[in-house]
Amino acid sequence: MEAVVALDPTRLVIAAVAGLILLLVLIIRFKVQTMVSILVGAITIGLVAGMPLSAIIDSVNQGIGNTLKGIALLVGLGSMFGAILEISGGAQSLAVTMVRKFGDEKAAWALGLTGLVIAMPVFFDAGLIILIPLAFSLAKRTNRSTLYYAIPLLAGLAVGHAFIPPTPGPVLVATMLGVDLGWVILVGIVCGSFAMVVAGPIWGKYCGKKYMVPVPDHVAQQEDIDESKLPRFRTIIGIILIPLVLIIANSVAKVIPALSAIQPVLAFLGEPFVALTIAVIAAMFLLGFKHGYSKEELEKIMTKSLEPTGMILLVTACGGVLRYMLQNSGLGDVIGNAVASASLPLVLVAFIVAALVRISVGSTTVAMTMAAGIIAAMPGIGELSPLYLACVTAAIAGGSTVCSHFNDSGFWLVKSLVGMDEKTALKTWTIMETLVGGVGFLVALVISFFA
Repeated sequence: MEAVVALDPTRLVIAAVAGLILLLVLIIRFKVQTMVSILVGAITIGLVAGMPLSAIIDSVNQGIGNTLKGIALLVGLGSMFGAILEISGGAQSLAVTMVRKFGDEKAAWALGLTGLVIAMPVFFDAGLIILIPLAFSLAKRTNRSTLYYAIPLLAGLAVGHAFIPPTPGPVLVATMLGVDLGWVILVGIVCGSFAMVVAGPIWGKYCGKKYMVPVPDHVAQQEDIDESKLPRFRTIIGIILIPLVLIIANSVAKVIPALSAIQPVLAFLGEPFVALTIAVIAAMFLLGFKHGYSKEELEKIMTKSLEPTGMILLVTACGGVLRYMLQNSGLGDVIGNAVASASLPLVLVAFIVAALVRISVGSTTVAMTMAAGIIAAMPGIGELSPLYLACVTAAIAGGSTVCSHFNDSGFWLVKSLVGMDEKTALKTWTIMETLVGGVGFLVALVISFFA
């Protein structure tokens, strides 16, 4: 579909501002469901911009169809993969083994790495609830503040949740920008590793010394984890690496002539939905059936894991609508020209847009969706190198992570589980999230200079 040529760029800017303000007001002031708010905001942009009604309808259908076809299978498969890892005790196995290998003194590093790995296939909330008892156990054993161990764990979870596929956020952004997931994984790992170190063990050590947060009373008497019932560490690592290795191998094969003979096979195996399907099947057998789950039980677990994916997919689809409305109205050209005249790196623009939405709305998913929609609508996006687009993806992830505060459900979950008051949560968790997003963005910006 050709973009509608706008005679008055000023009207397009007014349309965008009006639509986005309406979207934010609906979410923040009137608590309207996010999917409905984004859809209403996108349609408002089209109407105020003067798009023909048929073009508005086409943009809605185009946005939903083109967005969902890229991520629907991945979100569903990723949810099932994470559910099997969760119920089998795979997350605990990884954490317990890492802590034992690192020792109590360096356990904060182990928890940070564990959180990063676990948050890729498991949703942030689930990963936190599964792993926080280990942080409590360490704090109780070493007589330290819970924050000494909880902050590194939270930092790792935040990094895995925002930067590295197959978690839905970066998959969504990569799909909307049309960038190979292999590059997104590679850049995400680099950016996320630096972010985890700074926001995790380093910031956690400071918080642990400055703020004494005792182990909550309701978990002070918890029993130790029975390691004999957990899956083997090597099995967990192997299964988690399956989709990452296959996707990265596909991306690498495209640029190395020596691998041209097997490139078609790697292209098939490295197709994200194929790689994740293989991982899910491996998890079913090695973590499900092997640990006593019947076919019926495993089917129920996998089916139930799909329940939260509906909302993720619908919000994401509406983000696609926003993207195509901006693009087809001609506003993408206006924004692109403004960015070009301002001589600002696209990576910086992506971070700022995502951060502004994140601070306003609180939702990482909404921030990623809106930022990706706006950036994807700019002209010439498809001509940028895969490495640069991966850096833009990481910048959006960074902006969507910063400044978690009272309008973010994650803020309240962490505050309640760790047992902090609001003031302490703002001084520790909020700064940690900002460090995760800020450091990740800065690393992406540096990498983009070489793209």
